[in-house]
Amino acid sequence: MPSDTLALVSPRERLVFSVKWGASAVQIMGYTATGFGWTPWNLYLFLVGVVGWFAVGALWNDKALMLVHLVALGAMIAGMASG
Repeated sequence: MPSDTLALVSPRERLVFSVKWGASAVQIMGYTATGFGWTPWNLYLFLVGVVGWFAVGALWNDKALMLVHLVALGAMIAGMASG
């Protein structure tokens, strides 16, 4: 039964699942906002998505995932501060 399967998932796994899919949905909204020229909302959405995926990397202890999103976050902040 599906409810039995959910009972076997730890609270940490549920957190990772929620953050991962939430961050993905927000990043997709960021791409959509970029496509429609909705600036600066696209940047704000991307910031939330990047921070969410960094958190997933931290929860998974995945240094590559953390690095790529930390670099993306730094580049986005530097770009926003200069413009």
